[in-house]
Amino acid sequence: MAVALKTTCFLQLKKKPQHHLLICPNFCRFNVSAKAFKPPMATLATAPAVPTVGLAETFAKLKQEGKVAFIPYITAGDPDLATTAEALKVLDSCGSDIIELGVPYSDQLADGPVIQAAATRSLARGTNYDSIISMLKEVVPQLSCPVALFSYYNPILKRGVKKFMITVKDAGIHGLVVPDVPLEETEILRKEAVNNQIELVLLTTPTTPTARMKAIVEASKGFVYLVSSVGVTGARASVSEKVQTLLRDIKEASSKPVAVGFGISKPVHVKQVAGWGADGVIVGSAIVKLLGEAKSPEEGLKELEIFTKSLKDALS
Repeated sequence: MAVALKTTCFLQLKKKPQHHLLICPNFCRFNVSAKAFKPPMATLATAPAVPTVGLAETFAKLKQEGKVAFIPYITAGDPDLATTAEALKVLDSCGSDIIELGVPYSDQLADGPVIQAAATRSLARGTNYDSIISMLKEVVPQLSCPVALFSYYNPILKRGVKKFMITVKDAGIHGLVVPDVPLEETEILRKEAVNNQIELVLLTTPTTPTARMKAIVEASKGFVYLVSSVGVTGARASVSEKVQTLLRDIKEASSKPVAVGFGISKPVHVKQVAGWGADGVIVGSAIVKLLGEAKSPEEGLKELEIFTKSLKDALS
């Protein structure tokens, strides 16, 4: 997972696939305290189910309201699945428009050290695909925003693409991001995603040739994921101004919404990228680090609420 992507991005590979980031209103309705914190399986049954719409519908609604989507990313099972379940509810209550949930994998080549470490901790605690799906079946019906899974291709192949899509659909998932599959090898994924009403989001990068970018944008569903920089995920001091040009180029090629991720970690980054015309802003590593390094799950959830609020406020 620590492999850095240099001049050639993982999205442009045509050979063997090699083995992510994300944003609350002026107040949050979900307050976490040490006394109130309970394992989510004990608390979920009391919340009423809230119907959600898909990714594309979410962006369409936000566009009508003149708003930019906030998309936070967290790693499933870090520090544990109970905390992940609570974190999903915190993020939703704080105004997230879409939540991206990373499925931990042992060889996350697109991810930097923060998300790699989170995946390692999660796997070490015994988190697996089945336990994640079980948790999602309990939590997703209580969320008002759609959830997109961020998964590497090998875990999908291991279970079979068709079976995987059916399972995640049954768990209430609306979207899927698979970072290590080049466009030429997405045909089966796209077919099964369509058959199961899962929106398969594709990624384009600063080094993607124009013709290829247009093909990726055409095939992408839900939204287009614009990687802000060459390399792996992780917080950065600033966002490249080239993103503004890349956004313009994509929007000239398509009317599909574009969300920017990789390296966005501060409210100032969120505000800047939104000002450049992005339809959504994805923040991942900064949130994952906060949860992973907290002294306790309760403390992590409280810090998550505060940080998410500051990111969401930057879009106001």
